Amino acid sequence: MREPLRVAVAQPLCVPYDVGQNATAHAAAVRAAAAEVVVDPELSLTGYELEAPALTAQDPRLCPLAEACAETGSLALAGAPVPGEAGRPHIAMLAVDEAGITVAYRKLWLGSAEAGRFGPGDKPAVLDVDGWRVGLAICKDLSVPQHQADTAALGIDAYLAGTVRSAAERAMQDERASRIAAQLGIWLAVASFAGATGGGYTGCAGRSGIWSPDGEAVAQAGQEPGEIASALLA
Repeated sequence: MREPLRVAVAQPLCVPYDVGQNATAHAAAVRAAAAEVVVDPELSLTGYELEAPALTAQDPRLCPLAEACAETGSLALAGAPVPGEAGRPHIAMLAVDEAGITVAYRKLWLGSAEAGRFGPGDKPAVLDVDGWRVGLAICKDLSVPQHQADTAALGIDAYLAGTVRSAAERAMQDERASRIAAQLGIWLAVASFAGATGGGYTGCAGRSGIWSPDGEAVAQAGQEPGEIASALLA
């Protein structure tokens, strides 16, 4: 029998391009969340700055986050651009835990502005966490039925996403999350940027949340940077 899994969605304060300071904010969120899994927004380590240089898993600026995960035993899923082939980086989700840092997932479905700089990933991704199979998504992925279907087909118990949405999209974000969770019959966690970030997002949606398999919002943050929400998945 697997144990319940505590998942948190975080909205760390982000300083554009300042990976070191952002990693420190992520580390504080990990410690405050006291959760097995902490999900962060899209490109959370750089801000939604499409020209930010790609990061490698060995980047020393990520050490504060790696140390926090090692201390707490948490898995952090942080957003960052990572190197790709032929000079085309990827928008990615880094998995940070006591074993180190790896690239867990590369975004498959790119927005129009993103496609000018980034290349798409090649397949959906699932992580095994304490007996739970968690599928990964980044922003637009979550709105694409093909991504939902392909990820669900891998046999997932939860769907975890990092996003960037404007304040005007808050209601849409909530409605979509509730609908997807209920349609797939799984837990859904969405970490959504709060405050300002790049790409013209002067006011992001925040309201990161966790939805149960029946589509109910069981935990939700407010609209300010630094807020965290968590729930026990059982």
